[in-house]
Amino acid sequence: MLLLAAACLVAFVLLLYMVSPLISPKPLALPGAHVVVTGGSSGIGKCIAIECYKQGAFITLVARNEDKLLQAKKEIEKYSINDKQVVLCISVDVSQNYNQVENVIKQAQEKLGPVDMLVNCAGMSLSGKFEELEVSIFEKLMSINYLGSVYPSRAVITTMKERRVGRIVFVSSQAGQLGLFGFTAYSSSKFAIRGLAEALQMEVKPYNVYVTVAYPPDTDTPGLAEENKTKPLETRLISETTGVCKPEQVAKQIVKDAIQGNFNSSIGSDGYMLSSLTCGMAPVTSITEGLQQVVTMGLFRTIALFYLGSFDNIVRRCMVQKAKLEIADKTA
Repeated sequence: MLLLAAACLVAFVLLLYMVSPLISPKPLALPGAHVVVTGGSSGIGKCIAIECYKQGAFITLVARNEDKLLQAKKEIEKYSINDKQVVLCISVDVSQNYNQVENVIKQAQEKLGPVDMLVNCAGMSLSGKFEELEVSIFEKLMSINYLGSVYPSRAVITTMKERRVGRIVFVSSQAGQLGLFGFTAYSSSKFAIRGLAEALQMEVKPYNVYVTVAYPPDTDTPGLAEENKTKPLETRLISETTGVCKPEQVAKQIVKDAIQGNFNSSIGSDGYMLSSLTCGMAPVTSITEGLQQVVTMGLFRTIALFYLGSFDNIVRRCMVQKAKLEIADKTA
């Protein structure tokens, strides 16, 4: 009886692997495709643009700083694979005015054709204790990280649905999967992207448009260097429990997942574990992906409890250390 059950299980798994490709999205062909990257003048955004350009795409870079845009354009153009490829630069703040964003997307489409892939990479991080952060910081991060993704996506979605082809990528963060000390403003803005992406995917899937949410870990970018200047001690120590990724590595994985139409894009073993743990009601690209999540959930939850315990210990140690310093200052 046990052998029969085992044989049935193996047959079921093999059947899933056979059927899975039949229900997965058809990969997006990047040669000749028009890819728009917001926040594309530096960091992960620029590396995503380079990765797409290497595969033959036409690129529109969108960012605020015109000088950085032109510098990024020159760097990206070194990777051309044919003399027809174009890198277009548009300077605009994607978080401030929807009409402006809509207009620049129209300009880009007039020059390079309909947008095949939009990568929402514009964002920033500010950290601090909840009661020490100004309310304006919460408003600023929600505007840049959330509305800065809503506006460009809103500007391209109608054309994608009409053409019945497209990819929309939202670059979130592992802090958009797990709330951490010091990230009350940042995490909430990144968690919001997940809700937007899930709802949007359900709307556009019948039109062969697929959404990808990327959850990169700490990545060696100018943004991380700026963020580290004001990180609370607790946040910095928790962040140091994992390594720092190269932006090229992150970009390559995001582009690969976007082409395949995968909803989740994670980096490394920690990223895979977090994506499985926090999958909830998120869509899956294949039956096998869902099966893997079911099988690994218990083990990953056990590992996660140890992580959470270590994070709590870091916070407690910092609190005790600060208390001792305050007593020493008073008695000095």
